[in-house]
Amino acid sequence: MAQTIAIFSEMVPLFCRIKEAVANRCAAAISMDVWSEVIDAIDRAIIRCVLRNARATYAQIGKAAGLSASAAKRRLDRLVDTGAISGFTALVDPQALAWHTEAFVEVYCTGNPTPAELRQALWDIPEVVEACTVSGAADAVVHMLARDIPHLEQAIQRVRATPPVDRTESAIVLSRLLNRPRL
Repeated sequence: MAQTIAIFSEMVPLFCRIKEAVANRCAAAISMDVWSEVIDAIDRAIIRCVLRNARATYAQIGKAAGLSASAAKRRLDRLVDTGAISGFTALVDPQALAWHTEAFVEVYCTGNPTPAELRQALWDIPEVVEACTVSGAADAVVHMLARDIPHLEQAIQRVRATPPVDRTESAIVLSRLLNRPRL
């Protein structure tokens, strides 16, 4: 009994931090060490299952995690409610949309824009499918998809014309070697 109380008293501050973060809709602010204390092997199995197939049924998720369908639903709902899972999406093969050209573009900016300013600057360019701030000489790297080289060139021109972008350097993808879901 005393051991149970001691464990519970250690967990209360952790759950309070999570509840506060969720209430503030800023679960991303919870440090990774807090998530590692909360997410166990069953949660990891659930996450792996929905990464492979976001449309998996609760029965399939439960089977992958060794749970009943109803227990899998409760666990998945908790992962969503705490922000550990922030959404579900469909992955569309760019080839199906006839977008056969992809490139990674280093973006160099004037001044010192914040990541939020850079995100806003790139948001309206649909060919930019992913963007990251990076260390090194470039301020950011963007992953772009386009129908063909002329379309890619037009899209890169739109990136270059967007303040605070000063210049870009591009590398066109010749073949994709790996494309794994992120854990």
